[in-house]
Amino acid sequence: MSTTLIDVRPAKTADAVEVASTHDEAWRAAYQGLIPGPELEKLINRRGPQWWDSAIRKGSRVSVLCFGDKVAGYANYGRNRARSLQFEGEIYELYLRPEFQGLGFGRRLFASAKRDLVQSGLKSLVIWALSDNEGATEFYRALGGRMVARSSERFGAKSLDKVAFAWNA
Repeated sequence: MSTTLIDVRPAKTADAVEVASTHDEAWRAAYQGLIPGPELEKLINRRGPQWWDSAIRKGSRVSVLCFGDKVAGYANYGRNRARSLQFEGEIYELYLRPEFQGLGFGRRLFASAKRDLVQSGLKSLVIWALSDNEGATEFYRALGGRMVARSSERFGAKSLDKVAFAWNA
């Protein structure tokens, strides 16, 4: 009998190649057609295996969701970077490979990152998403996130609207 193991755990340096591959696939699926092509390529190429290896070695909080022996998704999180928002923690990135979306894995990854932040004393959190990324905005609303701020971000010549969703512990 074979049992498929679904596990969320801290990333190890040995995961860097798979996290980079997950980042590449997830970003292409999420942002193709939203972020201009050359800008999207720059953003993806900046986050290769060496970048992830370095981030993990330096102690960045990166968790991976593994499906069997494959990294299916990752979350990167820590202290809130936006001083204007009164939330303690922030999930900087939460992405799944496209074939693992819609199966409840994102919820598991979110819950794990939130639990880790709360255990570290960060009792509230915020996540930013491009407002045109309907998959992400619907996902965060379904998790009970409330929209608390709007901003914009430039990608080359294009400016895109983004929204912040927040939760309290």
